Amino acid sequence: MDKVKVKIRMNKDVCCNVCGKKIIMEQGIMKEDVFEAAKEWGYFSKYDLEVHKFNICEECYDNLISTFKIPIEVVRKKEVL
Repeated sequence: MDKVKVKIRMNKDVCCNVCGKKIIMEQGIMKEDVFEAAKEWGYFSKYDLEVHKFNICEECYDNLISTFKIPIEVVRKKEVL
């Protein structure tokens, strides 16, 4: 059986889907954190069988959550694993 080599490209640009800001990367590591969301839509949705993914920079995230009628829940972690 032949061996197959697969090369995964990790240099994909990460941009905020709201403002378009490009997130700076150094050696494949983001220099700013982003909110990453992925939603797999279900049967009763008009988006059934679709997966929607997007990134939001911290500034746009703050602007977005400030418009919520019900505040987000924040849980403080004691350590990072």
